Amino acid sequence: MKKKILSLLLAAMMVLAVAGCRNTEPAPSESAPAPSTSASSDAGNSTPAEPTAANYKIGIITGTASQGDEEITQANKMKEKYPDLIVTATYPDNFTSETETVISNAVAMASDPDVKAIVWCQAIPGTTAAINKVRETRPDMLFIVGTPGEDPGVIAPVADIVLQTDEPGCGITIPAQAAKQGAKTLIHYSFPRHMSYALIVARHENLKKYCAENDIELVDVTAPDPTADSGITGAQQFIMEDVPRQVAKYGKDTSFFTTNCGMQEPLIRKVFEEGAIYTLQCCPSPFHAYPAALNIDMAGHEADVAYIMEQLSKKADEYNMHGRASTWGVPCNMLFIDAGVEYAKKVLDGKTNGIVDDAVIRETIAECAGHFTEGMEMTLVNYEENGKTFENHYLVMADFVDF
Repeated sequence: MKKKILSLLLAAMMVLAVAGCRNTEPAPSESAPAPSTSASSDAGNSTPAEPTAANYKIGIITGTASQGDEEITQANKMKEKYPDLIVTATYPDNFTSETETVISNAVAMASDPDVKAIVWCQAIPGTTAAINKVRETRPDMLFIVGTPGEDPGVIAPVADIVLQTDEPGCGITIPAQAAKQGAKTLIHYSFPRHMSYALIVARHENLKKYCAENDIELVDVTAPDPTADSGITGAQQFIMEDVPRQVAKYGKDTSFFTTNCGMQEPLIRKVFEEGAIYTLQCCPSPFHAYPAALNIDMAGHEADVAYIMEQLSKKADEYNMHGRASTWGVPCNMLFIDAGVEYAKKVLDGKTNGIVDDAVIRETIAECAGHFTEGMEMTLVNYEENGKTFENHYLVMADFVDF
C-alpha cells in the first residue's frame, strides 16, 4: 500500500514538472523573431497587473517593431496587465513570401491547450490560411482579428470577429479634412498589391469622388512594395526622394497619403521638412510613425495620448505646421488589441450572448477607446458588400484631432 501511494505521488510530481516547463510559444525561426512571452520593461502608463483565476490563456499575434511598433507595444502592455493570461508571438516581416512561418507560428501558439483565443493584429495575408490550419485541430479556438490584409469575403467567414478602420469612410473624411487644412492636391502613394484589396480600393474610389467635391486634385503615385526585392528600405528611400519632387511640382498646399505603414515615418518627416500637409495615416493613431519621424522621446509614455498630443503640438510650432497635420485621437491598432483581449475575456468568461454579441462589442470598443482618450466616441458600422451584411466585421471611425 505504501509503495502504491509513493508511486502515485511520484507520478503527480512528474505531471507538475511537465506542466511547469510547457513552452506555449512558437519556436524561433531564422525568418521571424522568436515570440516573446514577457512584457516590455518600459511599457508606459500600463494598467497595474490584475490577478486572474481564469482557466485559459489568450494569445496575441503581431508584427515586429520594424513595420510599426504600436501593435507589439500594446501586446506587451496586455501581457503586463494580465501576466498569467497573455502569451505573444510575431509574424515575419516578409510575410508574403513566408506564409508557412505565419501559419506555423499560429499553430505553435494553438498547440497549448490552455490557449482558448487568439487576437491577431495586423491580420496580414496568410491569416486566413493560419486560422484554417489551427481549426483542423482546434475548432473551438476564438479568433479576433484587427486590420486585415485580406478581403472581407475571405477573412470574415473564418474569423469570429473582424475589427478594421473604416477605410471607405476615410475616403470621405480625408478630403474634407485636407481641404480644411488648405490642400489643393492629394498625393496617394500605393502599389499593386495593396490596390487589389477591396477596402483600399473602396477608399480610393471615395477619395476620387470627394477630392473632386472639395476641389482637390488626386494624384496617384506608384511606390515600391516593401515586401518586394528592395524591401522596406527601398520603399522608404523612394518616399524620402519623391516628396520633395511632388512639393516642387504641386506646391506646399499638398496633402500626402500612403497605404503602407512602413512608409509613414519617412513620409511624415519629409512633409514636415517641406512644410506640406499630412492629414491621416493608413492606420490612424497619434503614435503611428509620428514619434520616430519627429524624434519624440516616448520612453515611459508609450500609450499616453495626452503626452504625444502635447509633443506634436510643440513640433507643429517648431515646423510652423499648425493646422496642417492631424490624426485620430485613438490609436486604432492598439485599440483593436486592447478591445480584442477584453472582448475575448468576456466571451470565455460567459459574459456574452454567443460569440458575436453586438451590444457587448460596441460597449467594449467604447470602454477601450477611453483607455487612450477620455470621452472619445467611436462610430462602428458593419461591413456590407453586394447587399450582404457581415455581422462579425466592424468598421471603426473616430474624429480628427489637429495639432
